[in-house]
Amino acid sequence: MSKGGGGDTRQITQTTSAPAYAQPFLEFGLSEAKNIYQNQPSYYPGQTTVGFSPESEMALAGTRQMAIDGSPFIPAVQDVVMQNLMGTNPLQSAAFRPVIEQMQAQASKAGRYGSGYEQGAVAAALAPMAYQAQQAAIAQAPQAREFGFADLNTLAGVGGAREAQSQAELQADIDRYNFEEQQPQMALANYMASVQGGTVGGQSTKPVFRNTAGNVLSGALGGAELAGMVPGMGGGMGAGLGALAGLLG
Repeated sequence: MSKGGGGDTRQITQTTSAPAYAQPFLEFGLSEAKNIYQNQPSYYPGQTTVGFSPESEMALAGTRQMAIDGSPFIPAVQDVVMQNLMGTNPLQSAAFRPVIEQMQAQASKAGRYGSGYEQGAVAAALAPMAYQAQQAAIAQAPQAREFGFADLNTLAGVGGAREAQSQAELQADIDRYNFEEQQPQMALANYMASVQGGTVGGQSTKPVFRNTAGNVLSGALGGAELAGMVPGMGGGMGAGLGALAGLLG
């Protein structure tokens, strides 16, 4: 391609290579990279999760069975709270008995035993105690209700432990699957990186501009000067040889 001023552009290709002393090492590295690619590593063949020990299995199985059978303490506690709330707890009646007897004795001394006065006096004496017991039962009712879920919560804990183990085993299977799926691509990428990193040298092409007209003119002038220094060589012959040298250069 010609350019202004009589110049043109040529493509110069330069080839470089690794030094001779490095060639055996590079060939060894490339060979090893190929071997690694052809012999891809495998996933750990053994079990990658830790199962339950025999003791843990026994504990989980026993806890599960106890939760299914239910604890007798739960309904018993709930019954007591309900009796206290309704005022039908026999122990509460026994606790009221001394107050009742005291009020009956006072009514008997006053000659009003079995009268309405006696009944009112007994009710008035028992009212604070009954109210206190009822309020305590109301306060205990939420806890008594939650206590009823104790067996179910225990059973849920056993299920959660087994689910966590199953999740760990599933994750191990997923990790193994992902490894096997990605391993060929990773191995190829490592191989190509090794090959590229171990290849020293190559080719590069770059344009070089040459001013042909300038070289010819310079050569002609130099040839004319040379003719003046060489006996028997005319100026025209010297200029012609100089121009030819400039053109070839």
